[in-house]
Amino acid sequence: MSPEDAPAPLRRFLHPQPGEGWEEIAGRVADADVATLQSWNLHLAMRPPPIVLTPVDIVFVEPPAP
Repeated sequence: MSPEDAPAPLRRFLHPQPGEGWEEIAGRVADADVATLQSWNLHLAMRPPPIVLTPVDIVFVEPPAP
């Protein structure tokens, strides 16, 4: 499959930088606070404490499409 044939992503996302937490990601994303980001990323927010984000995690920065 060539890059031209790849489907467009349905939701914008990012990978956290090493040592970056929810607060830092919320600071990088316009119109999103920590609670909102966590509600879009239950696969990460429901990890047992302490929640440590890693550079291989996918963090959605917008809500799911309707």
